[in-house]
Amino acid sequence: METTDQNKSEEQQNIDNELKKSKTSEADTAKSHGEILKQQIIEGQETYDKNPISILLSSLTAGLEIGFSYLLICVMFYFLSGKVAEDTIIKSLSLVYPLGFIMIILGQSILFTEQTSLLTLPVLNKKRSLPSLLKLWGLVIAGNLLGGYLIAFLLVWLGPRLEIFDLKTVEKIAIHVTQYNNIVILASSILAGWLMGLLSWLVAASKDTLSRIVIIFMITAVLAFTGLHHSIVGNVEVFAGLITSSAISFLDYISFIALALLGNALGGFVFVALLKYRAFVYDVKG
Repeated sequence: METTDQNKSEEQQNIDNELKKSKTSEADTAKSHGEILKQQIIEGQETYDKNPISILLSSLTAGLEIGFSYLLICVMFYFLSGKVAEDTIIKSLSLVYPLGFIMIILGQSILFTEQTSLLTLPVLNKKRSLPSLLKLWGLVIAGNLLGGYLIAFLLVWLGPRLEIFDLKTVEKIAIHVTQYNNIVILASSILAGWLMGLLSWLVAASKDTLSRIVIIFMITAVLAFTGLHHSIVGNVEVFAGLITSSAISFLDYISFIALALLGNALGGFVFVALLKYRAFVYDVKG
């Protein structure tokens, strides 16, 4: 038993030493796997070290800012209704969907799905504990959801008064998001979490703001075009439907948000954080 613990300790020391060797690449050179992983672990640890109130406020800000994606979705849906086929409208929403994500990520607010793999890496690297991860996830999710509730109330009140969309549009979008069975929503959310974890990894790999904008647009547009379920955007979409339409029940909302959060977390953790970290570990082992 003592030998096993010693071997694990030596293995962890080798991993840490290899990460320390990773230096920042020159401006015209692509970052290595180790460099990206080191940056992600450092950024993740910095989030753990923040004041809980700061984390909650940053998460609340992200929940509010994602509302700008929802605002444009509603406006575009309403503007194109009756002019083009509804399935064409749904696909075209991918052109405006990325805006909120660009604002959040470049503005460095804390979004659950973008931070899922980032916050998991320090746990995998044995620098943070699982309970601390779950506590941090809870804070981030609470802030994101609360921000989403606030912006949903504001937009469903303001939209009809500005005549930029109506409540029927809100209902159609909410029904479109929730019309699938639970297994489909969960599987869809896992893929969305995978893409968002990959987004975090690719943003860390990029070296300038324009590259980051392109990456964010590309990944989140894929989410929208394919209809994959994102828990934080979906929170605004479904909650707005809940407070304005009898077609969306409280059970519909709770079922959706639980499955979407679970799926997004699994996707970000398993397919990005775990696999990329283990790939590095096996490379260190030789």
